[in-house]
Order: sequence, then structure tokens, then C-alpha cells
Amino acid sequence: MYHWDFAALWQFRNVIAVGFGYTLAYTVACVLLGLLLGLLVGLGRLSTNPFISGPLRAYVEVFRCTPVLVQLVWFYYALPVLVGIEMSAGTSALLALALYGGAFYSEIIRGGIVSIDVGQSEAGCALGMTRFQLMRRVILPQAFKRMTPPLVSQSIMQLKNTSLLSVLAVPDLLYQGQIIAHETYRPLEIYTMVAVIYFLILLPATIWAKRLENRLTAQQGA
Repeated sequence: MYHWDFAALWQFRNVIAVGFGYTLAYTVACVLLGLLLGLLVGLGRLSTNPFISGPLRAYVEVFRCTPVLVQLVWFYYALPVLVGIEMSAGTSALLALALYGGAFYSEIIRGGIVSIDVGQSEAGCALGMTRFQLMRRVILPQAFKRMTPPLVSQSIMQLKNTSLLSVLAVPDLLYQGQIIAHETYRPLEIYTMVAVIYFLILLPATIWAKRLENRLTAQQGA
């Protein structure tokens, strides 16, 4: 019979709080940087110039077709050797996750823009709108509504991916949990606590994403 003992959780509450703070901070930073990069890449991929769209497509395929854990390790151990610039584990992790997220965000944004009826673009051009005005006033406002559910879902995935930061010794929630488990020899309680915290964050976010998707489906059906 195993006797559960969660007393260590209270003893190390400050360490847990620090790990939780790192997890949220990296999630927010990776989502914001990924969205910005995804917007630029998504718009760039719509270009008819192959010298612009070609390299951007290569970037998207590379990051979509390799595991994010491999990317984290590569950015931390291999990239400094390649460019001759030392980077901390935190910087490498942020760069890798932002680029990884940006590749997926760009496809969501590009798909949302392409889904808008081409007739609206033709009508805007007939009114004398520039390409920038057409994108800002007509295309993007409509596309954003369609993009919101998948963007939220991808942001949830970014939160899940932060659990991999512990591989690079970034003091996120999971890494701090490993430290506490080594100190207390109570891995069952500690890792259960980590799983519960992730669950309590991700469950409401997942329900919200599903409601957004259902609302969009209902609007399109109407």
C-alpha cells in the first residue's frame, strides 16, 4: 500500500510558483512571437514571387516536419556551433518554440485569407483600394473570425510544448517538479501535482476553443 503525502508541496510552494511563472511567461512570449512571425510568413507565402514564397515555404515545412524536441536540442547545442554565438538555454528555447509556432500559425493565417471569396477582392480593387487597404479593411477582418478557433488551439499546443523546456534545464514547472522529486523522493505526488496544474489550465482553454469552433460552424451554417 502506498501512502500519499503531499506535505512537500507546501514546503516547496515558492519553487512551484517560480516554475509556474516560467511556464506562463514562456507560453505568452512564444505565442506572441509566433503570431507575429506567422502573420508575416503567412502574408509572404501569398506572394507570387517565388524568391519570397519559396524560402518561406521551406521554413514552414522544416519546422512542421521535425519534432519540436529535436528542434529545441538543435537550437541549444548545434546552432551556437554553426553561427559561433553562445546562447543561453532560455534564449534557445524561446527561439525554437517561437519559430515552431510561427510555422503553424502562418499556415492557419494563410488558409484563413485564402478562404475569403475572391469576389470581395475584385470588388475592393474596383473601388480603387490598394492591396494593403484591401487586406486591412476587407480580407483580414473576415479571415480573423475563421482563424480564431485554430489559432487558439495552436496556442494551447504551445502551452503543452513548454513542458519540453525541462530538457534544456529551463526552470519551468516540470523542471522544478523534477528538482523537488529528487529532494523529497516523492515523485508520485510531485508529478501528479504537475499534471493536475497543466490539466486545470488546459481544460478551460480547450473547452473555450471548442465553443469558438462550434460558434463559427453555426455562423457558417446560417
